[in-house]
Amino acid sequence: MLIEYGSGSGLKTRLLLDALERPAVYVPIDISRSALESSAASLARSYPGLEIVPLCADYTADYSLPKRKAAGRVVYFPGSTLGNFEPEQAQGFLKHVAQRCSAGDGLLLGLDLHKDASILEPAYEDARGVTAAFELNLLVRLNREFRADFELDAFRYDSFYNEPLRRIEMYLVSRRPQRVRIAGREIAFAAGERILTEYSYKFGPRDVEALASAAGYRVEHVWLDPDERFSVQFLRLG
Repeated sequence: MLIEYGSGSGLKTRLLLDALERPAVYVPIDISRSALESSAASLARSYPGLEIVPLCADYTADYSLPKRKAAGRVVYFPGSTLGNFEPEQAQGFLKHVAQRCSAGDGLLLGLDLHKDASILEPAYEDARGVTAAFELNLLVRLNREFRADFELDAFRYDSFYNEPLRRIEMYLVSRRPQRVRIAGREIAFAAGERILTEYSYKFGPRDVEALASAAGYRVEHVWLDPDERFSVQFLRLG
């Protein structure tokens, strides 16, 4: 059984499914029902012999995996999403994953590696403004879902690499003094005041080994790109 957390559009999934030998069941988990159903339907057309059981859930919360006959379970967590958790949260998340698996099951994990700030910072300040638009969309959602009245042009995106803590920090910065209403409450922002939107931690080999060991996993195989900037690691439980 292949279980994917945050399956999204399923583009990465196809690369893995094409390389697997006789996968029995694929369980994509995503919080967006529309994206999940669309991706599952598309994959079902491409892999007619594979049982696909989509599960709409928050994979950081409590959920139950479907009961299906399979020789074992492999959890697929690509990208570098583990880096969005703080270290203690990341360790807790890996334990959360382990609780739904058995000894011998695997975790295929994508991780962004520590590298020089001159490489990392431009990646989060991309010229096309993709990351900035993604972060500013948080204000759009607050306006829509929490009756807020943020003005998007009153904030700008900013990020930097905090090298001692090995994490990219992303912020929305108030361009001027302003007051914003959210769910009936009024909040004042000074010019230059920042809203922390997310972290993206970067990992070294020992970081991964320590996290894996604390959650009951051992690192069994590591794949690196030619420049050793990103890794995919296979962890075995027990």
